[in-house]
Amino acid sequence: MKLLPALVSASALFLCGAGAAQAQACKSPVPDSALVKKGTLVMSVNPTLPPLQFVDQTGALKGMRVELGEAIAKRLCLTPEYVRIEFSAMIPGLQAGRWDVINTGIFYTEERARLMQMLIYEDQAISISTAKGNPLKIAKADDLSGKSIGVEIGGFEERKARELDKQLTDKGMKGMTIRTFENFAMAFQALRAGQVEVALSIDSTSAEYQKRGDFDRVLHGLFPTPVALATRNKELAGAMAKVLNDMKADGSFQKLFDQYGVKAVDGAVAVKGPAG
Repeated sequence: MKLLPALVSASALFLCGAGAAQAQACKSPVPDSALVKKGTLVMSVNPTLPPLQFVDQTGALKGMRVELGEAIAKRLCLTPEYVRIEFSAMIPGLQAGRWDVINTGIFYTEERARLMQMLIYEDQAISISTAKGNPLKIAKADDLSGKSIGVEIGGFEERKARELDKQLTDKGMKGMTIRTFENFAMAFQALRAGQVEVALSIDSTSAEYQKRGDFDRVLHGLFPTPVALATRNKELAGAMAKVLNDMKADGSFQKLFDQYGVKAVDGAVAVKGPAG
């Protein structure tokens, strides 16, 4: 597993000036025993999914999920800290106590909820992107037959790429050549270089790349599935759920989602995870 260097968002370092005074006057409902680092909410992120999580031209960590994590930490009277790491290492790292929260838009599955506490807060789906102009004229899933596809390794998206492949072969059609990459940025780089013919990612990211004029989003809305935050323990998860529901009540939650054009889940945020 490849570990990227830790990165703390510049905007996340609110423990300075007025922010320090606020933190000193604020007592966290989360005990130190429930945290990796005293007074800190350590979150893992894979910043290769603009506009939700990415690194800007100055090297700063940006995006909707980054801002959401910072808001959660602030309301919990904790210092937000981000660790940049590939997705494939996130669940093992959470279980090993290397960070408190997976904040990378992890898709919810019952299998994952048996491993960790999950807070569903966002709705996402899968998209297929091609080179500009859609030279392969892909208009439906069957048009992926025989194509090479790039996807991040080890996640929900790779699983869905393999489901698409099986759907094709079950129909007696030629399957896809699936190439996995350490992250989505590398998959899109491969598409740009002509090393794959299509790339699979989430709707928000494929829409952002199309908006920038980099690629064409030719299919979207595939496999709609909720997205979650994942935590190490029930105590922290419960405190985070309360914060998210407070944000829903005061309107700041929806305002953030509207700013980025992301669909929030309906209703209250609840914790789903192992009973123990």
